[in-house]
Amino acid sequence: MNYLDKQNTDPWFNLAAEEVALKSSSDDILMLWENQPSVELGKHQNAMAEVNHPFVLEHQIPVIRRISGGGTVYHDHGNLNFSVITTVENRERSIDFHQFAEPIILFLKQFGLEVAFHGKTNLAVNGKKFSGNAAHVFKNRVLHHGTLLFNTDLNQLEQSIRPAEAAIRDKSIKSVRSEIINLQTLLPGIPALSEFQLQFKQFLFDYFSITQSRTFSKGELTEIQQLVDEKYKNPDWNYGYSPAYQFNKSGKLLGRKAELTLEVKKGIIVDLQLQSALLPKHLIQSIQHQLINKPHHPQAMNTNIQFLEPQLQTDGITASALFNLLI
Repeated sequence: MNYLDKQNTDPWFNLAAEEVALKSSSDDILMLWENQPSVELGKHQNAMAEVNHPFVLEHQIPVIRRISGGGTVYHDHGNLNFSVITTVENRERSIDFHQFAEPIILFLKQFGLEVAFHGKTNLAVNGKKFSGNAAHVFKNRVLHHGTLLFNTDLNQLEQSIRPAEAAIRDKSIKSVRSEIINLQTLLPGIPALSEFQLQFKQFLFDYFSITQSRTFSKGELTEIQQLVDEKYKNPDWNYGYSPAYQFNKSGKLLGRKAELTLEVKKGIIVDLQLQSALLPKHLIQSIQHQLINKPHHPQAMNTNIQFLEPQLQTDGITASALFNLLI
């Protein structure tokens, strides 16, 4: 196994880098990395159901879909991420969370911490989760990765991935909310994430018998950047890759209760119904005309509402009020 040192905190780059390391190289790989504040969705989740969009938009926290399953997680500079990529002989038995969690359990046992599984994929101490894990299989290669909360901003975490205010009916994978804890509170002898990462890295080098480190080649970096541009920064992947869903939300327009229902398929609004006592019929029809057959994600909603803004102002409605109802 080789240690792949990427030293990058760009969340789009880091997710693309994992995919390139999984699909374009043949060596077994270990990576340890941090991300700037960001929200990562599981592959089969609905972004509109999992994320508190008003909060992440206000704080400029990107929402990105990863290739592995599981639930939504929050990353920041207080969270250490690990990735293990291996080649396997039997695809059917390639995902083993207990196997890949063993080094974490053994490492923390050195500090007197008794780590146990919390559900199928999470790790916890005294019932409080500090690590979420996920996996993805590509041909005979398997990616296993996870988070280690060390001194993450827990308030920002909870606000970012708080379930949406809207009532959403779909068949997507739902995140399981758990009580969480930062490892720093349990490890008073390790004051900073940098020290924790150094000790964990040394332990993993011994555990996996790692003798070589490398960085990405020029060709790999080109491939990563292409994947960032075409996939990981593309709303079609981050929002459109989702099961069909019905989005129901209540709000206020013109000081009166407004009820919105969207039918969304492959990320596209196929039907929109808006009811409010004071809304003129012609305005509702204009909103339907502008938004039906458009993508349902914040960037697209903001762009399309701008075309409606003159009419909204005429009828006494702010663009922000309509935008907040739609997300």
